[in-house]
Amino acid sequence: MPEIRVKGSKKIILCETGANLLKTLLKEGFFVDNPCNGNGTCGKCKVHILSGDKAGVRLSCLVEVTEDLEVELLGEEKEGNVLTTGFMPEFEKEFREGYGVAVDIGTTTVAMDLVRLSDGKVLSQGSMLNAQKRFGQDVLTRITYEYDHPETGAAELRKAIVDSLNMELEKLCEEARISREEIREIDVAANCTMMHMLIGVDARSIGRAPYQPAFTEAKTMRAREIGLTAGEETIVYCLPSVSAYIGADIVAGVCVCGLQEEPGRVLFIDIGTNGEIVLASNGRILSCSCAAGPALEGMNISCGMRAEDGAVEDVQITEKGVLLTSIGDMPPKGVCGSGILAAVKELLRTGIVKKTGVFVKKEALGEEDYRQHLIRLNGTKREFVLDEKRDLFITQGDVRQVQLAKGAILSGFTALLKKAGIGMEDLDKVLIAGQFGAHLPAEFLTGVGILPEEVENRLVYVGNSSKTGAYMTLMSEKMKAKMEALASDIEYMELAETENYERIFTESMIFPGKKGGSER
Repeated sequence: MPEIRVKGSKKIILCETGANLLKTLLKEGFFVDNPCNGNGTCGKCKVHILSGDKAGVRLSCLVEVTEDLEVELLGEEKEGNVLTTGFMPEFEKEFREGYGVAVDIGTTTVAMDLVRLSDGKVLSQGSMLNAQKRFGQDVLTRITYEYDHPETGAAELRKAIVDSLNMELEKLCEEARISREEIREIDVAANCTMMHMLIGVDARSIGRAPYQPAFTEAKTMRAREIGLTAGEETIVYCLPSVSAYIGADIVAGVCVCGLQEEPGRVLFIDIGTNGEIVLASNGRILSCSCAAGPALEGMNISCGMRAEDGAVEDVQITEKGVLLTSIGDMPPKGVCGSGILAAVKELLRTGIVKKTGVFVKKEALGEEDYRQHLIRLNGTKREFVLDEKRDLFITQGDVRQVQLAKGAILSGFTALLKKAGIGMEDLDKVLIAGQFGAHLPAEFLTGVGILPEEVENRLVYVGNSSKTGAYMTLMSEKMKAKMEALASDIEYMELAETENYERIFTESMIFPGKKGGSER
């Protein structure tokens, strides 16, 4: 049996000959970034093999262990910036003794509030990256992990999230100076896949047609049944979902924003790896979900990274050069979701990228054109140079990833309006929810055409409405009943079955044309 030694660790790993290096390291609890779940497409799981025939920097997902190896891990696990606040509506609270916890479990991030139930006060807050990320960046790669490991996958995914929730819960209780046994209730809002994986229910049916989840209704159980360390009688309440891709996080957001009572026409959008869109019009609530992909969170991008210190979050192209703004004012080391949108917006504004998403040819620009020196050739492929010294760049493939995300979200937006028989000009408000949307200026969303320019002055940011919804059900049995009724009232529309959807999607892929900005 080959042995694997990880530099800086005393642990010796024994594995079968031919075992996959990435899967072996993950199984043993080592962090290796792998947004694509070992498919060899993201390029993020690099390790430095220090010995043997495979010595050098390699993608660990493509390495078979056939001999003893010494490995140096190149990635470093970061906490990232997690959104914990959001709009809080007025509602009637029902006070009682003890403490409760409101939890939002997203695919990428987790946020928690520890609440005193006697007055509704939030005593402490916590946040973290979802520990399931080591099994893949998005829900489909995690579902694929369950397919690849049918006997253990669901249990491993549950353990990952439950263990991290327990660690964060301990911190919150220490900060509030209470015992975990004093917690009476934990309310959870999450997308449908994350809810399945929290309670250990097989999520594989969500990943393949006809995309039927094992459950969508609200669930109540003892915390200890799923491994959460709290009191013997502590219950967990899981908010209801609508369908496989309209989860409890969206039901919570719709309820928090009061879409069911809105007299006008309101669009609610949660932008992330999956884009969930809800339209309230004339008392009817329509919803759809689109696969935006991980590009909007900095993944599947050549120099992409999560929103953490050193990530480029804004880009300006000027005749004097490219100006970069990075998180924490740190030296740029990669591009996060807002950064890639800012870059594409500027590429479109300056005409470096056309409406079709294609780079302008260098030879089409004069030698004195400042843009000429911002484009370089990598073989026959054109790239835009963000920072030559740090080798940060945007490729044609990166632009295409943003284009696909833009097409998915805008086509969902358009299809819902068409179904309701209304136009862009009829919308009174567009509500932007979630971790990613909260960090995007309106001009980023409209600048690349994710949302049409007509709605720019109608955008309202509502923050983490998912966790707010969990807080509301924690503090009110009436709100639990209201959310359960609301989940039944929301109609789900399958985009693929929409008339002429392919045409709608193709038209939605086209970027806005160049508007202003000097080319010279």
